[in-house]
Amino acid sequence: MRLGRLAPHLETFAMFYVYVLKSKKDGSIYFGYTDDLRRRLGEHNGLKNKSTKNKAPFEVIYYEAYKSMPDAKYREKNIKRFAQAYSQLKRRIKNSLD
Repeated sequence: MRLGRLAPHLETFAMFYVYVLKSKKDGSIYFGYTDDLRRRLGEHNGLKNKSTKNKAPFEVIYYEAYKSMPDAKYREKNIKRFAQAYSQLKRRIKNSLD
């Protein structure tokens, strides 16, 4: 999946992203957060992440943008730690998981 340019009015803001990747190899799902989504996807697909290198290549199937890094980290932790947050997100992106 090629990520397009950001809307011009958003290019000057520092944003933090919670993202969902789907492995093209086995369909598994990975959650993370970053301040540069394009770079991070490249790192996952470039086999630079220990926990995902055996599942590459990946595609971004969903992301949320936050102005605050603590907010993005908090959201990622909640998705990973709490079944209800994970289940709600899966319902929201159910067609992207297929």
